[in-house]
Amino acid sequence: MATLSYSRAIADNAQRQPGRVAITCGGQSVTWAEFESRTNRLARAYAKLGVKKDSFVTVGLPNSIGFFEACVAIWKLGATPQPISYRLPDRERQAIVELADSSLVVGAEPAAHPNRTVIPTGFEADPSLDDSQLPDAIAVRWKAPTSGGSTGRPKLIVASDPGVTNTEAPGMGQRRDGVACVPGPLYHNAPFSFSASALMQGNHVVILPKFDAEATLAAIDQHRADWILLVPTMMQRITRLADEVRDRYNVDSLQTVWHMASPCPPWLKETWINWLGGEKIFELYAGTEAQSVTIVRGDEWMARRGTVGRPVSGEMRIQDPETYEVLAAGEVGEVFMRSAGNRKTYEYIGAQARVSPDGWESLGDMGHMDDDGYLYLADRRSDMILAGGANIYPAEIEAAIDEHPGVVSCAAIGLPDEDLGNRIHAVVQVSEPIDEDALRMFLAERLVRYKIPRTFEFVDHVVRGDDGKVRRSALRDERS
Repeated sequence: MATLSYSRAIADNAQRQPGRVAITCGGQSVTWAEFESRTNRLARAYAKLGVKKDSFVTVGLPNSIGFFEACVAIWKLGATPQPISYRLPDRERQAIVELADSSLVVGAEPAAHPNRTVIPTGFEADPSLDDSQLPDAIAVRWKAPTSGGSTGRPKLIVASDPGVTNTEAPGMGQRRDGVACVPGPLYHNAPFSFSASALMQGNHVVILPKFDAEATLAAIDQHRADWILLVPTMMQRITRLADEVRDRYNVDSLQTVWHMASPCPPWLKETWINWLGGEKIFELYAGTEAQSVTIVRGDEWMARRGTVGRPVSGEMRIQDPETYEVLAAGEVGEVFMRSAGNRKTYEYIGAQARVSPDGWESLGDMGHMDDDGYLYLADRRSDMILAGGANIYPAEIEAAIDEHPGVVSCAAIGLPDEDLGNRIHAVVQVSEPIDEDALRMFLAERLVRYKIPRTFEFVDHVVRGDDGKVRRSALRDERS
């Protein structure tokens, strides 16, 4: 087994294939030799600015080669990158910076954080700085992404693993020196984590400045990508492309297609399985906390439609959210997890985990398991709608609405109702005008009557982001 620090893994890739492209973003590319040189120089610039081993560095950059250069430079100093959205307002970014006690903030205006060292987007290291290999350093904690969770308050989820990689054992279906396509926002945990692992394994990492359905297919075709990470929102937008547009691109090079981050409607998943083959489609369910992980392959899913698989690491069980009683197979409850050997896989800064009396942890998801231990998710506990005495899960409603060809994305929320307690309201992003009565008839073929929204709101702006997430609490607050 060849375990190397992230710094040495990047250097090894540069020595083995100096002229091969390491990263492509839009129309820009950088070779491995260039990437090694630029990140060595940038690391020395960061050190001069105060970055020390095991400090946090907040990185708020858009998808770009510069995003990877910043993170690799941080790892080369044995520090921990702390990625955030580059769109955050100053006040929200400041709250995260204070939580992290960041030694450097990358991608902001200095005036936004007067008590911190800050460099703007586009910062370039002094070209006179040494670009030779740095002394080896390993970050004790390799990443510290953020999450607002259901509370809306920021927290850091600090990984327990150090910044090392096994260069002889690529994971998640990635190849050594392959081509990995990651069209999602890099500040989110899955795109960040899997693009980083692909990079360490010597892959040509192809990213998009911003997700675009046709541009994603074009990138797969042009660069012959063998691995890709998607969320269901992306899959739906690709599916909605006209046949003549989708068929314009050759995607035969794809061997592994991952999707995660939000529930995938069964009709959409089956469409992809029929298109690319079930043996290529994989789904993962886990939190950034990674206490336990389930995986299911497409052909396995076809035999158990709706499952997200069985745990491949750690343990999961279903418990009553109030009494913590362990529930029988088929009963819906809260999903609790425990890591293998009860090993601590993460640390929160700014939050406390939800823990059962006997030490199992929950991320707030509801679901059930079958007799063979396959997990089926319902929705988040905080998103459940109690209407007329019935527990209604928004994900089921959204999957039915999304099936309509004129829908781009949607969110189902509960709004206060004197009679029912809550009424179901759907916010629907459309690509073309939709008749509400026709939509109700469409849903009547897919949902029991009490689950069909009482009211609809048609909009032309994004409801669910490229990360596959929907902020239901914010939608509720805006309409209550």
